[in-house]
Amino acid sequence: MPAIDWFALLHPVLIILFVYPVAGATIRLGILVRERRLGITQQLPAVNREHADHGRWLTAGVVAAVLIAMVYAFISAALLPGEAFRGGPPRLVLLLAAAAGSMLLMLALVRAKRAAWRACFGLLTWGSLLSLGSQPEIWRLSDNPFKPAFWGSHYWAGVLLTGLLLFTLAARPEISGQRRWRRLHLGANLLMLVLLAVQAITGSRDLLEMPLSWQKPALARCEVSRQSCPQPGPMAAAAGR
Repeated sequence: MPAIDWFALLHPVLIILFVYPVAGATIRLGILVRERRLGITQQLPAVNREHADHGRWLTAGVVAAVLIAMVYAFISAALLPGEAFRGGPPRLVLLLAAAAGSMLLMLALVRAKRAAWRACFGLLTWGSLLSLGSQPEIWRLSDNPFKPAFWGSHYWAGVLLTGLLLFTLAARPEISGQRRWRRLHLGANLLMLVLLAVQAITGSRDLLEMPLSWQKPALARCEVSRQSCPQPGPMAAAAGR
């Protein structure tokens, strides 16, 4: 495979090898923290810190994976022949710089201490991801929430999942200290579990629909609505035997 196709695998590889295992460990540690708080089991105080650390790694991993997927979409559209990319190299550089800035905002959120700064960096990180995701090179089934395709979109489910993770990271001190924040955190976690399952399903589906770079010119002649492709001519069929 060409380098651009190997680059396309970075997003699912990071999700499979890092994000989902860390998500499982985070959920397990969260259950232990709750059992310790309710007095159901005796857990070491370090469990609270480990749960927070895993949550931070999970959020950073998801943000990094999302940015990698977007950067691939921009680079492949700009470099591969036959792809429509407006703006040329200057716009590509601007988009890559915006992606790097999004990761810097994520790192600033991790280091922020005051509530106002945490809220600011969390919203800025999510807003920057939404801005990058609104570009025409990013594949979305639908942008209309009143259509079924919207709810089956890998992109929009990922955007919501990322927003919930950023909220949880930004509100970590409040969640540790106040019961109402912990209840809100629990509700957000239940929704994130559903979204993780949706992402696994829709991500696998979208991988089946992604052609290799050298296959794109041929597949561009196919009619998606009719689910058919032009049949090869007699010479092409004979050459393929």
